[in-house]
Amino acid sequence: MASHVVGYPRMGPKRELKFALESFWDGKSSAADLEAVAKGLRASIWKQMVAAGVKLIPSNTFSFYDQVLDTTAMLGAVPPRYSFAGGEIGFDTYFSMARGNATLPAMEMTKWFDTNYHYIVPELGPEIKFAYSSHKAVAEYKEAKELGIDTVPVIVGPVSYLLLSKPAKGVAKTFNLLSLLDAILPIYKQVVSELEAAGATFVQFDEPSLVMDLEAHQLEAFSKAYSYLDAASLGVNLLVETYFADIPVETYKTITGLKGISAIGFDFIRGSKTLGLIKEAGFPADKVLFAGVVDGRNIWANDLADSLSVLESLENIVGKDKLVVSTSCSLLHTAVDLVNETKLDSEIKSWLAFAAQKLIEVDALAKALAGQKDEAFFAANAAALASRRASPRVTNEAVQKAAAALKTSDHRRVTPVNVRLEQQQKKLNLPILPTTTIGSFPQTVELRRVRREYKINKISEDEYVSSIKEEIAKVVKLQEDLDIDVLVHGEPERNDMVEYFGEQLQGFAFTVNGWVQSYGSRCVKPPVIYGDVSRPKPMTVFWSKVAQSMTARPMKGMLTGPVTILNWSFVRNDQPRSETCMQIALAIKDEVEDLEAGGIQVIQIDEAALREGLPLRKAEHAYYLDWAVHGFRITNSGVQDTTQIHTHMCYSNFNDIIHSIIDMDADVITIENSRSDEKLLSVFREGVKYGAGIGPGVYDIHSPRIPSTEEIADRISKMLAVLETNILWVNPDCGLKTRKYPEVVPALTNMVAAAKLLRAQLASAK
Repeated sequence: MASHVVGYPRMGPKRELKFALESFWDGKSSAADLEAVAKGLRASIWKQMVAAGVKLIPSNTFSFYDQVLDTTAMLGAVPPRYSFAGGEIGFDTYFSMARGNATLPAMEMTKWFDTNYHYIVPELGPEIKFAYSSHKAVAEYKEAKELGIDTVPVIVGPVSYLLLSKPAKGVAKTFNLLSLLDAILPIYKQVVSELEAAGATFVQFDEPSLVMDLEAHQLEAFSKAYSYLDAASLGVNLLVETYFADIPVETYKTITGLKGISAIGFDFIRGSKTLGLIKEAGFPADKVLFAGVVDGRNIWANDLADSLSVLESLENIVGKDKLVVSTSCSLLHTAVDLVNETKLDSEIKSWLAFAAQKLIEVDALAKALAGQKDEAFFAANAAALASRRASPRVTNEAVQKAAAALKTSDHRRVTPVNVRLEQQQKKLNLPILPTTTIGSFPQTVELRRVRREYKINKISEDEYVSSIKEEIAKVVKLQEDLDIDVLVHGEPERNDMVEYFGEQLQGFAFTVNGWVQSYGSRCVKPPVIYGDVSRPKPMTVFWSKVAQSMTARPMKGMLTGPVTILNWSFVRNDQPRSETCMQIALAIKDEVEDLEAGGIQVIQIDEAALREGLPLRKAEHAYYLDWAVHGFRITNSGVQDTTQIHTHMCYSNFNDIIHSIIDMDADVITIENSRSDEKLLSVFREGVKYGAGIGPGVYDIHSPRIPSTEEIADRISKMLAVLETNILWVNPDCGLKTRKYPEVVPALTNMVAAAKLLRAQLASAK
C-alpha cells in the first residue's frame, strides 16, 4: 500500500530559512549562501520522509516565498514594471515581485484560500507574453534524485493558477483570465516532458480551486487543460490534488471523467461529505485515489481507527491497488516536529502530532491497510484520544454556561454609530483626516533580547518592566514628534499578538518551536486551544495605562478579536469552532471593560482574520458570518457610547463581505487597501454606504519601499472621492513590527504630511 504527502513545511525546525532569507535581504550573505541553506533543508526533508516510510515524496514544494510566485516565475509572467529582460528569473526580480524595492511596489499579497498562509497574486492581461523562465521544478527533482530519492514534483495547476490571478493594472476587471489557458499550457507541457525525461513517474498538479463553487465554463477549462496535458502522451502519471473542502457534485463528475489524468487526491478531513459522494457515484476504474485522511491543517493526533475505517470503505470501492494513503493537504500549515517541544505539558503533548509525526501516521495507516497493522502504535493512539476526552482540564462548566447564555441576545450597541461618533468627537477633539497607526512598531534586536532574557529568568521582573516602559516612552515620543493624532504604545511586550493573549488565557497551550510560515520569512507560532477558554486576570490594562500616562493624546488599547484568535490558533476539534469563539469573545469583553474603566478612550479589537475564516463554499457563508460578527459585537457590547471601538482587517478580499463588516458596528475600521491596488474602494464607488469611521491603508508596510508625500496624498484624494471627509482616517495598511525604524520614520513622516496637505486643501476649498 503506497503512502504520500501533499507537501511539507519548508522553514526548517528552527526557522533556518527565515534567518537565511533575512540575512540575504539585509545584504549580510550572498545568493550562494541562501541557496546552500535551502539545499540543506530540502535534503533533510526528503531524507526524513524516506526514514518515515513515505513512498511518494513531494519535491518542488520548497519555496523562497510562495508556490504561486514560483509558478509566476516558471511562466515568466513578470509585470512590465520590473523590467524583466527574459532568461532565467533571478532573485532580484523574484524578490522585487514579492517585496517591492526602493522604487517599485510589490505585487498584491492575499490569503491562500481560507488559511493564514499568503501568496503573491499574479497580474495578467491579454498582452502578456509567457515564457519558460524558471526550471526550479526540474532542478529540484534532479537534486533529490542525486540523493537516491525519487520524488513527485508538485506544481500549482494551470487552471487554479489563472483563477487565483487578477487582471493587471489597466486591464478591464471583466477580462477573462481563463482565456490565457492556451498560452500557458505549452509551458506546463514542456515542464512535464522535462520531468519525464529526468525520470519522474508521477507529477502532482495542485488544483484546490476544484473545491470552490465553479461555473460551467470554469469546469470546462479543467477538461481542456488535462486533455492537453494527457498523461498517456506525456509518459508520466498526472495526479490532480484537491484540498480544503468537499468536492461539489458537478465538479466530481468533471474531474473523475478527465481522460488525461491518472490519479485524484481528495481531502477527507475538511471534505467530510466526499466519502458519501464516492460511495454514491463510484470511482473510475482507470484512476488511483489519493485519500487525504491525515489532517494537514491541525496538530491533533489522528484518530487512526476512524481513518482506517474510512480507508477500508474506500478500498471496497476502488480496490487495494488503486488506493494511496495521504495527508489532507500540504503539511505546510502545521508545525514541524513535536520532538523539539521539550517544555510542553506531557499530557497535552500526547494528544498532538506535528508534521514529522503525521508522516508516521500516514505510514502506519498504509501498513495497516496492507495487513501489517502495528497494534501497539494503534493502542497508544487510542489511549491518547481517550485521555484527551476524559481530561478535566478540557472542560470548564462555568465557561460553557456563560457561552450558552449568549444566544439570548445579538449584543448590538443601542446607540447608532453616527450618534456615537459625534459624542466621541466631542471628547477626543480630533482633526479631520485623523492619523494613527495599526498597533505595533519595529521589534528591535534589543527588544527581543529583553523579552527572551525575561522568559528565561536572566533579568528580573523589575528590570523587564523598566525596559518595556523605556521602549514605550520612545515610541510615544516618536509619534508625538511626528504629530500623529491617535497613538499606540507599539506593543513592545508582545512577540506575536495571538500568542501574547493566548499565554494569558486559560484553555491555551504554547510551544517553543511550533513555527508555521505565513509568507516569505514571516513565521507565526499558533497557540493550541485544548480546552474551554477564560480570562483569569487583566492582560493589557497595565501597559495601556502606562502608555496613556505618557501623553495627553488618545492612546489606543490594543486587543486581538475572538475570530482572529480562533483562526490564528490550532483549535480544538472536539466542539464546533463557533462555541470556542464565543468563549474567547467573553474573555475579550472582560478585557475591553477593564480598559475602559482604566481610562482608555479608544480601544482597537483587531479582526484581521475574519475574512480568512470564510468557508470556501457560498452556501456556508451566512452561518459563519453570523457567529463571527456576533462574536466581535459581544466584545464591546458593554462600553459607553463615548468609548471609541476600532477594528482592523488586512490581506484578504473584503468586498464580498462588506455588509457583514458594516454589521460588526465598530466605530472605526482600519483596513488594508494600498497593496491590493485600492480594490476596497470599488465597493464604495458601486454605491455601498458606510457611515462609521474608516481608514483604508495609505501605504504597504510589507515592503521596504518608502512612499512619497505626493503618492500618499494622491491615495487619500481617491478615498475622498468615494468617502465622506468626516469619517476618513489616515493610516498604514498594517502593523509596523516587520519593518525597521529607518523605513518607518520617513514613511510616517510622509503620511502625516500628506494628511496635513489634504486638510489644508479642504480648508481652502470652503
